[in-house]
Amino acid sequence: MPEMHLPTERLLIRPWRHEEADRLLDILGRLEVVRWLGDGEPVVMKDLDEAHARIDRYAERDAPPLGTWAVERQADGLVVGTVLLLTLPNAEHGEVEIGWHLHPDSWGHGYASEAAAAVLAHGFAGGLPEVIAVSHTDNWPSQAVMRRIGMEDRGTVEKWYEGESACFAITAEQWAAAQASNSA
Repeated sequence: MPEMHLPTERLLIRPWRHEEADRLLDILGRLEVVRWLGDGEPVVMKDLDEAHARIDRYAERDAPPLGTWAVERQADGLVVGTVLLLTLPNAEHGEVEIGWHLHPDSWGHGYASEAAAAVLAHGFAGGLPEVIAVSHTDNWPSQAVMRRIGMEDRGTVEKWYEGESACFAITAEQWAAAQASNSA
């Protein structure tokens, strides 16, 4: 199966490489990043062995259009973070989640929105009927990204993760309509 390489205006979304394990460790070894991931107590990545194991898991994880990819800045080749499309934990109907986490040195540049929009397009082109995003209820920056990429606020939910999560979603039809109105 061919690896995904999805270029955007400034980024390249592609598989993580083992020679980038130190950058993955630098991202996921930061409390200010992992505090927003999953539920329960945040767990920072501890060492390069863990980073290499995570890269292996990313490579094996899900069938297209699902996956977890590095987000590389094309100007200099720096990996700014990760973007993903994965089945939500405990999903009763195979609901798919989009997510992103970037290194703090890459926050505030629009990279999350650019990467997420490209991955949404990839997911819908691959046949997904709907994509969901969930965040901690106080993760305003992620919720701003969700709004920028056209996702609709569906309120607070208490499923998939422990406790309350802000839930946003967009259907393939909503995405197609938004793209058509943007190109008109």
